[in-house]
Amino acid sequence: MGTGLAAGALSASATAQAQAIGAESARAYDIPPGSLATALNRFGQQSGVLLSYASDLTRDLQSRGLSGSYTPAGALSALLDGTGLEALRQDSGYTLRQRPSGASRNDISTLASVTVTGKASWGLPEAYAGGQVATGSRLGILGNKDVLDTPFSTTSYTAQAIENQQARTLADVLSNDASIRNTSSTGHGMETFRVRGFDLWMGDLAFNGLYGLAPDAHVPLEMFERVEVLRGPSALLSGMAPQGSVGATVNLVPKRAPDAPLNRVTATYVGDAQFGAHADLARRFGEDKAWGVRVNAVRADGRTGVDGQSKTRTLGALGLDYDRGRVRASLDAYALEDRQDGGSVFMAGFTTAIPKPPDGDTNIYAGAENTVENRALAGRLEYDLAKDWTVHAAAGRRLHRYTGTLRGTYVMVAPNGDFVGALRSGNGYSDTNTGEVGLRGNFQTGPVKHQLVLSTTGLTSVTGIVNAVGANYDSNIYDPAPPPLLGIPPRPPKYQEATLTSHAIADTLSFVDDRLQLTLGVREQRVRSKTFSTVTGAETANYDESAVTPAVGVVVKPWGPGVSLYANYIEGLSQGGTVTDVAAPNYLQVFAPYKSKQMEAGVKWDAGRFLNTVSVFQISKPSLIRNPSTLVYTDDGEQRNRGIEWTTAGEAARGLRVLGGASYTHAVMTRNANAALDGNRAFGVPPWTANLGAEWDLPAVTGLTLTGRLTYTGKHYLDSANRLQAPSFTVADFGTRYATRIGGRNVVLRAMVHNAFDRRYWIGGFADGGAQVGAGRQFLVSASVDF
Repeated sequence: MGTGLAAGALSASATAQAQAIGAESARAYDIPPGSLATALNRFGQQSGVLLSYASDLTRDLQSRGLSGSYTPAGALSALLDGTGLEALRQDSGYTLRQRPSGASRNDISTLASVTVTGKASWGLPEAYAGGQVATGSRLGILGNKDVLDTPFSTTSYTAQAIENQQARTLADVLSNDASIRNTSSTGHGMETFRVRGFDLWMGDLAFNGLYGLAPDAHVPLEMFERVEVLRGPSALLSGMAPQGSVGATVNLVPKRAPDAPLNRVTATYVGDAQFGAHADLARRFGEDKAWGVRVNAVRADGRTGVDGQSKTRTLGALGLDYDRGRVRASLDAYALEDRQDGGSVFMAGFTTAIPKPPDGDTNIYAGAENTVENRALAGRLEYDLAKDWTVHAAAGRRLHRYTGTLRGTYVMVAPNGDFVGALRSGNGYSDTNTGEVGLRGNFQTGPVKHQLVLSTTGLTSVTGIVNAVGANYDSNIYDPAPPPLLGIPPRPPKYQEATLTSHAIADTLSFVDDRLQLTLGVREQRVRSKTFSTVTGAETANYDESAVTPAVGVVVKPWGPGVSLYANYIEGLSQGGTVTDVAAPNYLQVFAPYKSKQMEAGVKWDAGRFLNTVSVFQISKPSLIRNPSTLVYTDDGEQRNRGIEWTTAGEAARGLRVLGGASYTHAVMTRNANAALDGNRAFGVPPWTANLGAEWDLPAVTGLTLTGRLTYTGKHYLDSANRLQAPSFTVADFGTRYATRIGGRNVVLRAMVHNAFDRRYWIGGFADGGAQVGAGRQFLVSASVDF
């Protein structure tokens, strides 16, 4: 057995360089895909680092190559990804060995890669094996936490997963999660979700830790580095959700400039004939590259997958950051405009029975249009008062405008598909200011380590809305007639003012070398809300409520760092629900604040390159209930969801990556205005859901990858009376990508088909008795080039 050496030179100066690798300084690498032995040799030439290994270790192994700025440890981790090997640091450099079977990343002497998120990552957790999810995520006021040290169920989807799946909106990336289902179709003007059986509204997304700043209606993923999902209520961690979402908190992490210059252009083709371009540019400059700037610009225009519908999407996003010494700062700004012309899909209610679903590209409202604009500015500052104490502040403002049929696509459908429709048009706005100040510190009392956090948050919003309804007309979902069109209503009057404030304290206590961690916290929360008549402007409601909500979380690692047991109890006070059913007599009514409670326990284990979480949970929450006779909504109901979830991600074998999970949710209405409904299943909550995605790197063709995903949704009731049940369905997505170098440039070609077999199905909507038509088959093609 021979020995391989990879180094810039075996001289005294090279040896000195190798011994100085402890500094872990980053540098730019440009290593093409190919044999692992060749890639390691180029690494040695470019880094000057001594690398020793048995030559038979690399025989017949391939490397995906490397392009960007990395530390030596990070470069080796990326080059060895998927090979089953790991790099061990020694006094004079590195040596290679087989990764021990079942070893965790936490109990072996390997150093993970430095991601291309750059200097201002502010401790952003690294990507896990396979690169599709991260090893941790932000837990609100607690900051970034490793998944095995988190007493909650979390998943953080990376930019790599977003890019390789050609995800354009939030719905595209959340389709990987078995606990989440989209409750609005792809061709609709806005996205809504259900997580653990509860609604997740777009107004409850967090932007870099702050509510009220994320784009409403649709989220363009081109500007984000991570999509972090924290399942369950999280008032202690993130403050109050402005629209009362309970099932999850989704935090969107904006992109930062990497250490190496980035010039990437991506051309896209989607649907029938929608062409687009995305430019992603970044630079770092100044002393120690302390300053960073990243620009993302997107323009897409053309026909969608819905018959006769076209869409124009324009995004400009700027991210500035500074990271040097004790100071870290960032400033983000974006402007987004989505314009949809030529029609819309619809949300259906059913008179007596559920008809067969129409084709997914059916356009019910031919000629309808809507425009959504979002503009925001957000800043964040951190300053280290001392080694273990940091003060931080963040603030931002967002302006949201919309016009057209964004919120008026509901029709009541007869068993033969007939319906009487009326086009609705709206004009609305929402202006939001939000902010947070806080203090984090680490200290020790005897053998107990503490991570103390203090936080104060505030959010104010002013919203306005006006609606117009067109003339009734007869139509059929299988052969839709064009509706009578109507114009945009005049400037909307003010409808609501809301102010949400809170103060929180939390402490994470660590015992016996962090094998036992206990998090205790409490948040005092206040909700003030005024509602006004959209006709007279007179005040119609005035709420001022507050509550103290505790939380406790525990993590135990009884068998070493690779396995953790966890449990939590957490509450949340949220602004009272809003009636969003446009057919309801009390449409847009806002209810008094309500309180939710979660109990959860689970186990997480890291098998080295395979990460799993199994959790059981119960969430109880007051809910809006519709009277079937008057169609009026009230808030005197309670929904209790109990379930078990499994999530998984990583590399099942060399070159085979998986991402998915399964969920069972038993959602029951425990108290209802109509006692006859007590004990019924909650509408729109499938008991069984499962997702399984896979990527396979073909050994015979370096750089070629096949991808696929199966999504199963079980049968579920569409109404509280449990008279209407949608059947189960499975959707299949397939794709491929090819990474290569052309003319000395990195090039990635991607192709994908969603709903490959064009399956037709109904899925429960966000309103009682309603359902959405599933999106039909859709093709996506893209080409990315780094200049």
